[in-house]
Amino acid sequence: MAEAMMTCGNCGCDKNPKGSPRCIQCGQALEQGPARIQRSQEEEIERRYQQEGLSLQWLGLALVVQAALTGIVIFGLPRAVSVLDFEGGNGMIMCIPIWFVGGILTGIVSPGRTFIEPTVAAFIVSVPTTFLLVESQTVRILPTFLYVILAAIGVLFTLIGAYVGERVQLGPPPKRVD
Repeated sequence: MAEAMMTCGNCGCDKNPKGSPRCIQCGQALEQGPARIQRSQEEEIERRYQQEGLSLQWLGLALVVQAALTGIVIFGLPRAVSVLDFEGGNGMIMCIPIWFVGGILTGIVSPGRTFIEPTVAAFIVSVPTTFLLVESQTVRILPTFLYVILAAIGVLFTLIGAYVGERVQLGPPPKRVD
């Protein structure tokens, strides 16, 4: 006997097993049974870019992406290319575009809408990165509070990058029906 399937209201995929929490194609949260809310097309368009909860799976993946990018560029690349020196403040300044790119990558590949996951991951990565960069400063000495401010700017840029990645993934919004 064939298992009942659910249709996604976002992408129209009709291959979702009954009871699954998210669409297998786009990651949209599937609303079950009588709790399903009928929304107009305008309401669906307005909800298009809203996050629907925190996914631990994508938080873990975003953490791996952010940690790998930070480790490779800030700590690994200077060991391979001796001309590059990302110690101290220079390393913190380089973290901002690195975390931005990590946010974009996570936003592009994640199904559904995930803005929070890369941002939380960047925050988690920023704590040890900031500590290591403060401890490694030898020539260009900055006060610790500037490192904290640069880390906060990097986390903010991660949020912007995740939004840009989601916009790239979802494409342009559908036209409004007048």
